[in-house]
Amino acid sequence: MSQENVELVRSIYAAWERGDFSDDGWADPEIEFIRADTPEAGRWTGLSSMAAAFGEFLNAWENVRIQATRYRELDDERVLVLVEFNGRGKASGVELGQVWTKGASLFQIRGGKVTKLIAYANYERALADAGLSE
Repeated sequence: MSQENVELVRSIYAAWERGDFSDDGWADPEIEFIRADTPEAGRWTGLSSMAAAFGEFLNAWENVRIQATRYRELDDERVLVLVEFNGRGKASGVELGQVWTKGASLFQIRGGKVTKLIAYANYERALADAGLSE
């Protein structure tokens, strides 16, 4: 099952890398979404709450792209993805990569659906939280 999980996460990132954040068919209806280490850190439950949290982030930036640089299967349920951010602040003009350059996402998957997604702005924190090192 773990290789299927990696392929599911790859398909999610294929859309995100194109700037398409519209599909949520990969998510469990009661998904737990966590932003771990940003000024807007928080925890949301359910598709509509996750969509609102994603929308809040996306609305602050133009041409947002989240590009996967490495996929790491942690166990039968978890996949860690190291990412790079691109985009420009709508109000400030600041490049997203100047604020956060490398981050990570930790996906927990059961029954072919993502049940928990933790987004990290700092990939070193993600590695530490997962009990890993670079």
